[in-house]
Amino acid sequence: MAIAAALLLPLGAAAQQKVATVNIQEIFHAMPEAAAADTTMKVASQQYQAEFKRLEGEFDQKYAYYQSIQADSETPATIKERRMQEIQQNDDSMRQFAKQARTDLDNRRRALEAPIYRKITAAVAAVSSEQGLTYVLDVSTTPVVYRGADAIDITTAVKQRLGIAK
Repeated sequence: MAIAAALLLPLGAAAQQKVATVNIQEIFHAMPEAAAADTTMKVASQQYQAEFKRLEGEFDQKYAYYQSIQADSETPATIKERRMQEIQQNDDSMRQFAKQARTDLDNRRRALEAPIYRKITAAVAAVSSEQGLTYVLDVSTTPVVYRGADAIDITTAVKQRLGIAK
């Protein structure tokens, strides 16, 4: 009898656990701060694109000049080699710039999004606490294979807590 009670105890505890789902991405995209972050990222991206386009223009000019002297037998080989080195340096510089730009944009995006996600996480925690939830699954990152009729979706409640519910 004691063994049966010990085995049934975890089942009783499991029955009291409440599991809910939330769509963090849906909430994130509804946040006004997310739209502002997106605008900031678009401006920064456009600045990097403009600078890269300028670097490409320099490269194209140097390459066109090199092509014009390449077939010229009057141009000394040392000058041709020097121009080729400039083109290679320019190409390396463009690659390094593109890599740094991607890194900077990624870091900027993370820095802009982090406080938004912290705000959402706090709202999820508050709603979960109010509703006595044990677990909350983010359906935007974790696929839910099955969701029963009694499943709780707290996405709307979290939006309301954040003041962005429609």
